[in-house]
Amino acid sequence: MNARYLSMPHVESGMAVGLFGGSFNPPHDGHALVAETALRRLRLDQLWWMVTPGNPLKDRNHLAPLGERIAMSEKIARNPRIKVTAFEQALGQSYTARTLEAIRARNRDVRFVWVMGADNLKNFHRWQDWRKIVATFPIAVIDRPGSTLAYLSSPMARAFSKARVDEEDAGTLAFRRAPAWTFIHGPRSGLSSTALRSAKFG
Repeated sequence: MNARYLSMPHVESGMAVGLFGGSFNPPHDGHALVAETALRRLRLDQLWWMVTPGNPLKDRNHLAPLGERIAMSEKIARNPRIKVTAFEQALGQSYTARTLEAIRARNRDVRFVWVMGADNLKNFHRWQDWRKIVATFPIAVIDRPGSTLAYLSSPMARAFSKARVDEEDAGTLAFRRAPAWTFIHGPRSGLSSTALRSAKFG
């Protein structure tokens, strides 16, 4: 694995940058669709495709090596504004709240938005320090099959209902003070990493 993946991508002061994290085990076109939708609708200068060492809430029995997941992600994330990175490995931990603190500490003049698929919103309240995550950076939730109503029913959506930004104003999200979040509807891919792994391992 190239050492450059262990450092945060280069950014310039004033940029709007999306943070799209996951185990990407394996990455697929559904992930690419979320990334492309975020770039366009949030008017981002960059999107960091953050390949994590491993998700504490997921089974690691069939977790592919980090270098392999990075290589697969590079093949799928074709937009030059998408930067594939695995700097969390160098941080030595995999909890999102701590990762976001480290990003903010090192990039004070950059506007960040946490990007996630709607399928993660249902269990977002199970993430460690999830309220701290919401308070750190604005959040964009991108529609995924079977998860469209999550923005109404999830504990996070209910707890922060007053912080919800209208979808039509998604382009301003990076410049808002957290907590602020929006749900973005759009084209959806039925692909899932779980289904692809099931097909592979039978």
